[in-house]
Amino acid sequence: MPPGKSASAAARPEPRRRIVFLGLRGIPNVQGGVEKHVEMLAGELTACGWDVEVIGRSRYLPHLASGSWNGIRIFPLWAPRKMALEAIVHTFLGVWFAALRRPDILHIHAVGPALFVPLARLLGLRVVVTHHGYDYERQKWGGFARRVLKLGEYFGMRLSHGRIAVSSQVARAMVERYAAPVTYVPNGVSVARPAAKTGILAEFALQPKRYVLLAARFVPEKRQTDLIKAFAKCGDPGFSLVLAGGAEFETPYSREVRALAKSVPGVVLTGFQTGDRLAELFVNAALFVLPSSHEGMPIALLEAMASGLPVLASDIAANKELGLPADDYFPLGDVDALATAMAAKMAHPPSEEQARARMREVEQAYSWASVAQKTLQVYRGLLAR
Repeated sequence: MPPGKSASAAARPEPRRRIVFLGLRGIPNVQGGVEKHVEMLAGELTACGWDVEVIGRSRYLPHLASGSWNGIRIFPLWAPRKMALEAIVHTFLGVWFAALRRPDILHIHAVGPALFVPLARLLGLRVVVTHHGYDYERQKWGGFARRVLKLGEYFGMRLSHGRIAVSSQVARAMVERYAAPVTYVPNGVSVARPAAKTGILAEFALQPKRYVLLAARFVPEKRQTDLIKAFAKCGDPGFSLVLAGGAEFETPYSREVRALAKSVPGVVLTGFQTGDRLAELFVNAALFVLPSSHEGMPIALLEAMASGLPVLASDIAANKELGLPADDYFPLGDVDALATAMAAKMAHPPSEEQARARMREVEQAYSWASVAQKTLQVYRGLLAR
């Protein structure tokens, strides 16, 4: 025991700390990878004795009956309903709101919101930034928006007190680019088996193990159009293609997806699904496909694997980081190769033992409890300075 410290002082419990999350649409059950990440992480941190607050965008939280959910305080703030302005205006307002709340740590998610790290520091806040991927590579952004996002990355990696990346490749790249320490903390996975049948299969006339599934927002980098075209080439009338997701903003791409889906027999659009309804879609799918051109670390792919599903993913770096067998990947944008791989997967489903083995492997490697503990190490190191 250090000199001058009593036994009671040495045994004193760690003080209760408060964290504010910013840079997301909101929780719970809001579409998006960052939103899922924060929802699960916030729950784990609450269980660890932290006071957790989330600043969300009011239009995504219309059904929030009170200011809290599962012990997490949620603050809906206004943001303009314009794709180019929504996140940036909301984060600017959110930093000022966080300054009024005076948390021990403000945790900003994604490189766009990290644009306001300098403001947060000027307001005396301790800031942690999580890099969820190269958002400036998303197809929807023009030249000016890409430059703004790269500036956000620069501010987040150079000026924040603590830095996290959900991909080891991104973490290495940030260390090389900005000469600042970055902690690799992967996304986690937690798949709730549906407690009972929800009726979603009957609602969309789906048969168990007779459909291919993709759960993702309708944005160009998810490449739903590639998947629809590949499904059409498979030509198997016994299977359906289920696209679970939607678009926050109606865009030329989302209209293209809907039009193409309407023209191909067997394509089913369920809209955004969550909870037991989404879990039932996962559990009963024959195959999960992720044809995207951009990912940070693909939570939906992890969830599919944790559900025991065979999977196909584009061969981008973020997907290959999961280290799947070679036949679980296909060349990005190659519709013919995707169609061939889909047909082979559907013709040769895995055994029950193979499915259970994959479920165990994923759940052990990517638990949200371990994500929370690694994140807490970053927080504690910052607070100890």
